Amino acid sequence: MDLSKKRLIIFDCDGVLFNSFEANKAFYNKIATMAGRAPLTLDEMAFCHMHTAFDSIHFLFKDYPELIQKAFDVYDSLDYADFLQFMTMEPGMNKTVRLLRKDRFTAISTNRSTTMPRLRELYKLDELFHEIVCALDVKRPKPDPEGVNLIFHRLGCTAKDAVYVGDSKVDEDTANAASIPLIAYKNKKLDTPYHAESFEDIEKLLIGNGI
Repeated sequence: MDLSKKRLIIFDCDGVLFNSFEANKAFYNKIATMAGRAPLTLDEMAFCHMHTAFDSIHFLFKDYPELIQKAFDVYDSLDYADFLQFMTMEPGMNKTVRLLRKDRFTAISTNRSTTMPRLRELYKLDELFHEIVCALDVKRPKPDPEGVNLIFHRLGCTAKDAVYVGDSKVDEDTANAASIPLIAYKNKKLDTPYHAESFEDIEKLLIGNGI
């Protein structure tokens, strides 16, 4: 398949546009410890890094049902902006997205929820992406394709127009559910013929010359 003919490029946010692992780790560890349980294990952090805050808190406290309400109270009291200092933009992201935006649509589909408005404001994401859909905009977050389908509707596109760039099994399942090809970013375990280790690789796949 020639991905260079795709006119809609949909990106996941965390792990693709931004390296937000340390920010999410600090955020969820704060919730965990303030609510009265131990800091997160690596497996728990991996889950939280790919899911909504609502699902993550329920997952973290599934063995502590008496602490769930306190955990959500802590969540409501925190400002994720205080943790954005731990985030870093992926090298080359700004350049590549601006280049793609010249002659095609760019969009984000993410499971971030209440933190997304602040993130798009701080990093001026509306200058880079025609559409941004987060968990607040849908009833069913990824891997359900509702967010991707909403982007299709808003931009007048269909599955044949699109490609998805993601880094997790959730993204693989989302792309499959939406019937669009996946470019796996820095994750060779994902089942797709298209892999990229950098935004330069993404450019080669989407603009030409292949990799």
